[in-house]
Amino acid sequence: MKKKVLSVMLTAAMMTTLLAGCGGDDGNASSSAPESSSAQASSSTPASSEASSQATPAAEPVTLKWAIWDQETTQYWNDIKEAYEASHEGVTIEMVDLGSTDYMTVLATELSGSGSDFDVVTIKDVPGYATLVQKNAILALDDYIKADGVDLSQYAGATDQVVVDGKLYELPFRNDFWVIFYNKDLFDAKGVPYPTNDMTFEEYDALARQMTDTTFGSQVYGAHYHTWRSAVQLFGVLDGEHTILDGEYSAFKPYYEMVLNQEKDGVARKYTDLKTEGLHYSAAFSGGDVAMLNMGSWFIATLISNLQSGEYDSSLCGNWGIVKYPHAEGVEAGSTLGTITGLSVTAVSDTPDAAWEFVKWVSGEEGAAVMASSGNFPAIMTDEVKDMIAGLEGFPTDPESKEALSVSNLYLEVPYGDKVSEINSVLDSYHGSIMTGELSIDDGIAKMNEEVQKIQGK
Repeated sequence: MKKKVLSVMLTAAMMTTLLAGCGGDDGNASSSAPESSSAQASSSTPASSEASSQATPAAEPVTLKWAIWDQETTQYWNDIKEAYEASHEGVTIEMVDLGSTDYMTVLATELSGSGSDFDVVTIKDVPGYATLVQKNAILALDDYIKADGVDLSQYAGATDQVVVDGKLYELPFRNDFWVIFYNKDLFDAKGVPYPTNDMTFEEYDALARQMTDTTFGSQVYGAHYHTWRSAVQLFGVLDGEHTILDGEYSAFKPYYEMVLNQEKDGVARKYTDLKTEGLHYSAAFSGGDVAMLNMGSWFIATLISNLQSGEYDSSLCGNWGIVKYPHAEGVEAGSTLGTITGLSVTAVSDTPDAAWEFVKWVSGEEGAAVMASSGNFPAIMTDEVKDMIAGLEGFPTDPESKEALSVSNLYLEVPYGDKVSEINSVLDSYHGSIMTGELSIDDGIAKMNEEVQKIQGK
């Protein structure tokens, strides 16, 4: 699509300034992004409704059948459909909601049947992607990518991590990544400078300790870690040299030591207490006694909408900001972990070329503008998209928070691997054993190594 059309879309999309909540628990982020976002725009006008007069004519009418989940509670599905149909004359997008529960399992079953007529499918997670690739249910996109000159570098390295035997079978259109949320009022009260977009883990740990107050009745926790294994283990794979598929996890050790020492010293709430109380990270941060929270970008929409609705007390957490994830010495600032949601063309599609055009558009700059208009994070973070997100009502106005939207290296929480589901289960299990003290850090990591290497046949 021409840049003029994109400019129209961006102008229209800037009208959408109100977010609604993303729902309750966002799921275990160690394996996937939140299942859906119910972020709603204040305007009912589609992001590209004004672009319809410049629609690209289709050679002949075509209907593309698209597999999705949670259509009623996820605004961007309909936004994408309306924007694409408005800008591509003669193309109809038929969405089929397979539900979020066991979506990838249901999809794999559908595509295994002889009667399947899906053209485009949404890829929810890496294990499900691996299944579809192994079943030859989706097409390799490399020839299309080469022919159309798609620049894969715009995905900050994410596509490199889902290549299978040298081929790429999906393009991402959504990306959630981890940042540090912080409570400005708590920092102001102590006269401590805010966290920055370039903190080493040593600096982060020192800052968390500086912000901690263990006085009974006026406690302030310098940091907070949700019970997901990703809230601790993923610190160890930020260097670009390690992944959760390695089968050797000594890189996790310094971060388990940091977090457990913080718990011991009252810098962070104890894992065992969080499990017993069932305290959600959103409740912890909105309570106004947490200085810094490491969490995914999906929490931005929840935080904004719940403050606007009054569900969160603005006097406790209304003055907040975000900065980039901490990093080890020698690792580039802005390196973070993330999850992607992608699109693929099915092997049974009668119109694969038209299906590819849809995948390319949704995963490109035009689709990114539509995603950003409802407060969701697209896989491509152009300057225009960052301006849109930072311009949403309720987003922090400081330049550091906007700068935190820029990612230098995106490492997938779960990269492609044949037995990634089994590996996930092992790492989840022994994470709990370490955090509860059932196993020492060394013994827990040794068990991770042993069990994962068995899975890998080493």
